[in-house]
Amino acid sequence: MTVQDLLPIISDLKDEIMSVDVTKLQNRYEESMLDLNSQLAQVVIGVRRCGKSTMCIKRLLESGVKFGYVNFDDERLAGLQTEDLNKVLEAVYMVYGEINYLFFDEIQNVEAWPLFVNRLLRQKLHIILTGSNAKLLSNELMTHLTGRHNEIDLFPFSFAEYVMIKGLDTSSKSTRTTSILSKTLLEYMHHGGLPELLSEENTQRYVTSLTDSIINRDIAKRFKIHNITALSNIAGYVADNFAQEFVATKIGEKFGVSGHTAEKYYSHIKEAFLVQGIKKFSYKSHERCRNEKTYVTDMAFASTRLNTFSRENLGWRLENVIFLELLRRARMKMENVFYYRDKGVEVDFLLTSGHHVEELIQVSYDMSTPRTRKREITGLLKASVKFNCNNLTIVSFNETDRVQIDDKTIDIVPASEWILTR
Repeated sequence: MTVQDLLPIISDLKDEIMSVDVTKLQNRYEESMLDLNSQLAQVVIGVRRCGKSTMCIKRLLESGVKFGYVNFDDERLAGLQTEDLNKVLEAVYMVYGEINYLFFDEIQNVEAWPLFVNRLLRQKLHIILTGSNAKLLSNELMTHLTGRHNEIDLFPFSFAEYVMIKGLDTSSKSTRTTSILSKTLLEYMHHGGLPELLSEENTQRYVTSLTDSIINRDIAKRFKIHNITALSNIAGYVADNFAQEFVATKIGEKFGVSGHTAEKYYSHIKEAFLVQGIKKFSYKSHERCRNEKTYVTDMAFASTRLNTFSRENLGWRLENVIFLELLRRARMKMENVFYYRDKGVEVDFLLTSGHHVEELIQVSYDMSTPRTRKREITGLLKASVKFNCNNLTIVSFNETDRVQIDDKTIDIVPASEWILTR
């Protein structure tokens, strides 16, 4: 590919982003984490179509800096080779003129990209990168850009962002407002927060196409997987059975592959951000590596795919939403999220900082039955003693209460209130 071949592509991409009306774009909390003054590469990673490019373009346009843009996911650049990267740079300079910033979208599509980026960093250019595969990005970043990058995780819209887009009032505590927020949360628990899905009429086709693209392009093609049927079936099964433990041997048997292959496929599915894994808490490292629980990165992957058989268990849906919110918060605060299960004691989420347990959280959609209430409270109390942690919370769908047992206090908080008071 020559520079002349690249010029119309780069020009088209420039026209595309310069026509963006940033006033109509939703503010994302993660925008503040993009440090445009830093000499470190700013790397935004997340599932396809979660808004990575839009957020970066919004930040760059609002800042007024001079930047060039290349989307390596453009089908016209599909055959790009490592040796073409300098030609791309030349074309960018010809189209944009003098620039201080370079924004490369889906950079992992080109081999040996880290060496190219490293060279640009040495030239004191500011670099912004996005990518949709955690392993390809993280491995290369750790190998070639150690200490020279700032990694930012981006998810689809949170419930708080979803509410803002809907233009709902969150300041009032009136019965009407509370009722509307509960109804909206129930909607979010089914439809999720993929940005483009909010304006898409055929939601099932959109999500099915996106899922197929993740499986075939981001996983099967990159990792040269030939048994795409088994990969697709396992991905679908994991997405349908969210909030459950992943047991490789059982799932391998179900789909006719070895436990090792099932584990490998599961790893790739996570790396492409279709699902997120959470480890079981233990002070023993080998126990933390067994039987992860899985959650979908967006509820649409469990609800809106073609041929999905996800269960309508509202408790699991609420648990998935709370987990994603915890991930957003924990990664910003450099904390870790685990689940805990041992000798009949279960806690949905356990937050740690270093080796210290900071908070214990149960999620319960409906606590109206004495049996459920006792189970959730007992689990928290036993874990509280074991880990010497008194920060205890139960996130319910709409219940508010404070439970005092001996010297322990448990706050029961409605989910919408818990999420919106970040």
